[in-house]
Amino acid sequence: MKKIGLVGGISWTSTLDYYKFINEGVNIKLGGLNFAECIIYSLNFGDIYTQSWDNSYELLHNACNSLKKSGAEGIALCANTAHLYADRLQEELNMPIIHIVAETAKKINQKGFKKIGLLGTKFTMEMDFYRNKLETFGLEVLVPDEQETRDYIQFTLREELGIGFINPETKEKYKEIIKNLVQKGAECIVLGCTEIPMLVSQDDFEIPVFDTTKIHSEAIIDFMLS
Repeated sequence: MKKIGLVGGISWTSTLDYYKFINEGVNIKLGGLNFAECIIYSLNFGDIYTQSWDNSYELLHNACNSLKKSGAEGIALCANTAHLYADRLQEELNMPIIHIVAETAKKINQKGFKKIGLLGTKFTMEMDFYRNKLETFGLEVLVPDEQETRDYIQFTLREELGIGFINPETKEKYKEIIKNLVQKGAECIVLGCTEIPMLVSQDDFEIPVFDTTKIHSEAIIDFMLS
């Protein structure tokens, strides 16, 4: 089994899901008392918000480098937005980074969808890095058009889901946002923030939903057992 390094804490609530999914997945494949050999570097999310994602490369680099020195053979950044720096980190550290966007795009292509609705942080929805990666896999990306809607998603991720608070009113609002994306032509929905699956899931929709946390976790398991 390869040893994986997880850069977590962004946020700690979704890092719990990663730890659970990865250990359960390894056990399903290997049985007995076999579980994941992993190292977690849990960042202080407050530091990233203070510096902003634009200025957080060194925080992520230091975390990845620490995991490498501790014996990790591959790295997983446990947040979609952190993949703003995934390619640069992989090149500078010279070690594999399991890329959440690439793995999600592969799953979407397997199902034959071409136009996706994307929900995530403001950075994920508004910056080019996420959209461009998906487009290299032949996918067309739709996000909420209204700035007010994108700001609302960002607020709830920071003030609610990021601290583990599940608000039923927020869930209904997210369902409405997703309905609007479907009306604009989305064939499927990507939950492009690792906190969003805490709030909504495939059970809430008829349209196919891609949970990036689960997809990423499955890819991490495949890497560890390859």
